[in-house]
Amino acid sequence: MGEDPQGNPTDADRPTLNPAALTVADAARLLGVAADVVQKDIGEGSPASADGSANLIRYAAWQNRGTAACP
Repeated sequence: MGEDPQGNPTDADRPTLNPAALTVADAARLLGVAADVVQKDIGEGSPASADGSANLIRYAAWQNRGTAACP
């Protein structure tokens, strides 16, 4: 593990998430909802990849479908 001179972890030690391919659990955590909510939305037609991962931007757009902000 790398540390900077002050003893803080370096970026290489921090986990990363790909907003274009999130697990249901990661998407739920980032959105502040339960994983079953995201899974239910996917079952109801929310965009998801064949592997079940969710694209955060496409999911958010799907959530806002029909609103003035997202035509």
